[in-house]
Amino acid sequence: MTRRHFIKSTGTTLAFVASGLPLWAMDKPKVEKLTILHTNDVHSRIKPFPSDGGRFAGMGGAAKRAALIKQVRAQEKNVLLLDSGDIFQGTPFFNYFGGELEFKLMSQMNYDVATLGNHDFDAGIDGFVKQHPLANFSFVNANYDFRGTDMEGLIQAYKIIQKGKLKIGILGVGIELDGLVPKKLYGTIQYQNPIENANRVAAYLKQEEKCDFVICLSHLGYKYQTNKVSDIVLAKNSKNIDLILGGHTHTFMKQPDEGRNAAGKPIMIHQAGWAGVLLGRLDVYFEKNAANKCVTCESIYVK
Repeated sequence: MTRRHFIKSTGTTLAFVASGLPLWAMDKPKVEKLTILHTNDVHSRIKPFPSDGGRFAGMGGAAKRAALIKQVRAQEKNVLLLDSGDIFQGTPFFNYFGGELEFKLMSQMNYDVATLGNHDFDAGIDGFVKQHPLANFSFVNANYDFRGTDMEGLIQAYKIIQKGKLKIGILGVGIELDGLVPKKLYGTIQYQNPIENANRVAAYLKQEEKCDFVICLSHLGYKYQTNKVSDIVLAKNSKNIDLILGGHTHTFMKQPDEGRNAAGKPIMIHQAGWAGVLLGRLDVYFEKNAANKCVTCESIYVK
């Protein structure tokens, strides 16, 4: 497990006590805590990796992840559980059940929101629509145009969730499907600029809906050697997003990246590896007026 501490209002590091609570929070009782758990690129990994001496031997698996989530919920009041896409594809469970098992298990774990990855189209639009009723959580994407397809109305640009006194806005963006997914599988779904659409929705969430915290679930990928749009590029060109939870590049991050957005304000990026080996965890502390936010990271390997 790793841990890093940030002050978002000033960008400076702050000391913490053993309990994990920031010192300024101890002096100010009007502090609200939000615990964010997140996964990405689970790729139908229902069972743990085999105990064969490999890199991830014995790690992962839905049952172990569910137990960790249950444990955190028993300890914390305000918990969000999110996924950044590529739920499908990677083991025979998907080939045989077509995504049914993945959605059922995520529903039992009480996921709140997920976004779409390119592999979530591997059963085609019809396959996703068939399994969608099994998902008791919301799907968000702001840069795919689903009009005229059977997915129209199933995917929202954003979701607002109230956790205690906190109003959390969650939006999603996805990677260009052309070249990654056969055209017959995604049909007439149109890819639109993820930066423009993420900024549009995030501005609405912050300015109109007055959300305390805006999270972008991204399946763009962490970074590239080219000028291809990535989480890093999105972060630098955004204005109202506080946190990007990424996917696609299977990046194991020991701690979040902290940078500055186009307005010079702090923004963080985090990604939780691949195949459910890592359960990402971020604890965000809010002062009463939301002027100061402090974030700790303690991601958990699923063993």
